[in-house]
Amino acid sequence: MSVPRILAPKPQLPADGWLLLAGRTLRLFAYGALSVVLVLYLTGLGLSAAATGLLLTLTLIGDTAVSLILTTRADRFGRRRTLLVGAVLMAAAGLVFAATHNFAALLVAATIGVISPSGNEVGPFLAVEQAALSQVVSPSARTGTFAWYTMAGALATAAGSLSGGFLSQVLGAHSGSPVGGYRGVVVLYAVCGIALAGVFSLASPAVEVHRNPRAPNATWGIETSHGVIWKLSSLFAIDAFGGGFVVQSFAAYWFYLRYAVEPATLGGIFFVANLLAGLSALVAARLAGRFGLIRTMVFTHLPSNILLILVPLMPNLPLAVAVLFARFSISQMDVPTRQSYVMAVVKPAERSAAAGITGVARTTGAAIAPVFAGWMFSHPRLENVPFILAGSLKIIYDLLLYRGFAGIRPEEPST
Repeated sequence: MSVPRILAPKPQLPADGWLLLAGRTLRLFAYGALSVVLVLYLTGLGLSAAATGLLLTLTLIGDTAVSLILTTRADRFGRRRTLLVGAVLMAAAGLVFAATHNFAALLVAATIGVISPSGNEVGPFLAVEQAALSQVVSPSARTGTFAWYTMAGALATAAGSLSGGFLSQVLGAHSGSPVGGYRGVVVLYAVCGIALAGVFSLASPAVEVHRNPRAPNATWGIETSHGVIWKLSSLFAIDAFGGGFVVQSFAAYWFYLRYAVEPATLGGIFFVANLLAGLSALVAARLAGRFGLIRTMVFTHLPSNILLILVPLMPNLPLAVAVLFARFSISQMDVPTRQSYVMAVVKPAERSAAAGITGVARTTGAAIAPVFAGWMFSHPRLENVPFILAGSLKIIYDLLLYRGFAGIRPEEPST
């Protein structure tokens, strides 16, 4: 079956490329499944809402710290080894969560291990896989490969979310306890971590970078590209901070508050929205080949953010959903192009660290905004403000990115 010419061509990957794509799919499936039941599971174990919130906050802090430590050393320690360590931490955290309700043990596992409470990427995987993929594919195929990589993750997360909800219901009915059903999904998460370690163990030395022994000393894994990485990290943090005001759970909550949309309907709305987002990533590679990475990032992101501002201004539910779908249909075009640009403007020996540092900047920015968004959603007169703030901050990011980087082109082709 041929792929429409508007989409990125099917990737021609070596064996290592397919292994990395399989790892991404398996991991995001597990993240999606766990995100549906994690809070229900923890409160079902007897943890209070405050204790559960503390646990999830420390989970995100721990995941960020683990990611920064491992990714800034991955190119020296070994990318394959780093991915294996991440998989082991993922499996261990899942096993501890499934085995005990002791808060101290859960706290240690949440802080040191790799747990995704949101269904999004956590840990060292994304950064190291981007660097490894850039190592095994040609520069001209990189953006298209990242587009399919993004699409695979979107589909896997959606499938995991649906499967997690269904599996927990079936297992809960079989065990006679909802907690038993939730625990089954947590065990599945741990099993996926073990399977992930098996996938990564098959990677060949081709995923590794060959470092120059005469290269200058690296700070946080960066040798000479400090300036461009810190500038990009600052801008990405602004973008992610804006996005943090309308994370999916808050966007769904807004639809519930405004239009009393039932959870089942919300699930369907955001399932379609995420599929559209995944498809938009495939279109990005074709656009980047014609217009360049930065122009594709900015000129698809700007209308996406304008649509985000328009969502709460719609007079009825069908129009609000239509604008939301229109927004998601172009919202991910900047993801593979952004990832490819970062890989292109640094040395191969800096790629894991560069992706890790910029990724941590995004994670940190996104983690701050929900505190303010939650306060706004608690005040009926302010419930539309998060959308407007998010879109406005993201537009500022687009303009600053274009101003600062439109003239900085990679030396190698990267579309």
